[in-house]
Parts: sequence; C-alpha cells; structure tokens
Amino acid sequence: MAGHRMDRTTEDIHRELTDIFRSLKDPRVAGIISIVRCEVANDLSVAKVYISSVNGLESAKTAVEGLKSASGFIRHELSTRLHLRHTPALRFVPDDSIAHSADISALLNKISKEGGEG
Repeated sequence: MAGHRMDRTTEDIHRELTDIFRSLKDPRVAGIISIVRCEVANDLSVAKVYISSVNGLESAKTAVEGLKSASGFIRHELSTRLHLRHTPALRFVPDDSIAHSADISALLNKISKEGGEG
C-alpha cells in the first residue's frame, strides 16, 4: 500500500509542478518545456524532476537554470497546494528526450515518404 501512495504522491507533484511552471515569468523558462519524469525519494526528502524542451538540450539546460533560481518559490507553491508534512527539495535535471523523439519522428516520416515513392 505504501507503494501505491508514493505513486499517487509522485503524480500529484508532477501535476502541480506542471501547473506552477505555467505561471512562472522567468524568460529562461519560456517556451515549450515539459516534465518528462519525476522521481521522489521514499522519505519525500528529494524530488528529481527531468525537464525537456522541444528546442533541444541547450534550451532545457537554460530552463533548468531558471527553475533552479525559482526553486524556493516553486517549493513554497508546492507545499501550499499539496499539504504534505515534508515538501521535497527539488532537483531539476535537463533531458533531451522530446527533441530526440522529434528527430526519430522526422526520420520515420522521411523513410515512409521514400518508401511510398519506390
């Protein structure tokens, strides 16, 4: 049962962080960023949040810098929204999975067009 509760808490953190990111006014966080994955420690001490951007890894790294500077505000917002006994410290990690999947999709489209002609 503890595993189910931890999964639900992780999903709640993921959902609320997505909403909080929309309200940030930092220009480094502007653009299309997404939370790829959220890993929360069992004792709720740390949450690793993997951030990806459509514009590539460099844009994700810039967004992570903006999120690190706003981490105090984000953690405060998270604590008021979720009413947890211990709000986890947030660690943001850049990830390039969205850009990578967009490249794979473009390659598959190119292959399917070439296959349709031949």
